[in-house]
Amino acid sequence: MTTWIFSEEINDAPTASALEATSAARSWDNTINVLHVGKGSKESFAQLGDHGAHRIYHLDPRDSLPSSPAAAALENLVGSESSDLILFGSGNTDRDVAGRLSIKLGAPVLANATAVSINDRIEVKNSILGGVLEVTTVPSGVGPTIVIARPKAFTAETGADITPQILTVDLPDTGHAGSATVISRHIETVKGPDLEAADIVVSGGRGLGDADKFDLINRLASLLNGAVGATRAVVDAGWVPYSYQVGQTGKTVKPSLYIAVGISGAMQHLVGMKDSSTIIAINKDPDAPIFSVSDLGIVGDLHQVIPALAEALEDRI
Repeated sequence: MTTWIFSEEINDAPTASALEATSAARSWDNTINVLHVGKGSKESFAQLGDHGAHRIYHLDPRDSLPSSPAAAALENLVGSESSDLILFGSGNTDRDVAGRLSIKLGAPVLANATAVSINDRIEVKNSILGGVLEVTTVPSGVGPTIVIARPKAFTAETGADITPQILTVDLPDTGHAGSATVISRHIETVKGPDLEAADIVVSGGRGLGDADKFDLINRLASLLNGAVGATRAVVDAGWVPYSYQVGQTGKTVKPSLYIAVGISGAMQHLVGMKDSSTIIAINKDPDAPIFSVSDLGIVGDLHQVIPALAEALEDRI
């Protein structure tokens, strides 16, 4: 079989979701084709090859918004190359292209996928109802299966050691749909480790009390060289930027250590961090739902626990 992966170049590198999907496809005994959208570079192509890509179809949208030409290019490529599965990440461009391609191919989209398995048939697991239930979908009918995977659904693994074939794709003329252009770009300034890639994440919730107390989270994260996260309620209250949000409508993290401070454990938050290797929860409510997914729970006043923990860490430095 043939699997297609959508890859967008951001900050001169393929997105994490593209590398995760390409790595996952290596276990399915198939040909892996990647549509890589962006300026492109030898380093980007080599990175995709190291994760398992056999062929890379490179489309440079230049100053055009990429979604319309990318969807048109994929339609043409899928028509000329046999395809069983088309995998997208959950980024804005991924979702836009997947939706456009769905209309062009007359194929449904299976979104929010947490796992994909291929034996005699394709099976896709999806979280529904805010992560309360997981269902398995077996696509039927003619044509490729389009899947949008949740962040961290797969693990990015290097070592494929493949020198991929690079093929240039001409920019399709999509008429009015492709007339929008990018007039400026802004790269967000981030302090500390990247939240989605960090090995340690310290997140704060409404239990902190007010915005000033969020400095407790910043202090602990800094001592652990970790990233800072937050719940939706904290973000909605304006204590921290949206880029800090962990959860169903925020970012999905999968660190080695996740420390939840003053977080009750609403399902919306749990779906974004429950797959962390080790979870430590600090909450004064012994019945808080967060303890149901925690490996270690501390029932106590976070305003006493966090300063004491921070002082103990400082004594070790």
